[in-house]
Amino acid sequence: MSIFGERARVRAAQRRVREARHAVTLPASALLARGERHPFVILGTAAAGGFLLGHSHAKPLHLPGMNHLFGALLSEATTIGASFLAAHTAAQSATEDA
Repeated sequence: MSIFGERARVRAAQRRVREARHAVTLPASALLARGERHPFVILGTAAAGGFLLGHSHAKPLHLPGMNHLFGALLSEATTIGASFLAAHTAAQSATEDA
């Protein structure tokens, strides 16, 4: 296969990905807005999912994509914790300086 043919295929694939992302933007933002308006529904859904996984004796890390999801959640929690710690430290040092 020629390099120009491969390049054209890659460009076409990139274009399709951009179009797909654009198509998903509006529904995803609507879903996030609904989650902000109704947080208990999101918490209930998460609790139901955890309950079902717990009672099905499924090993969540063996399900496709769950390992990456847990890694992303751990990374997000670490980032939030670090930003909270930095804000707390800055507030504490500002209080000591005053």
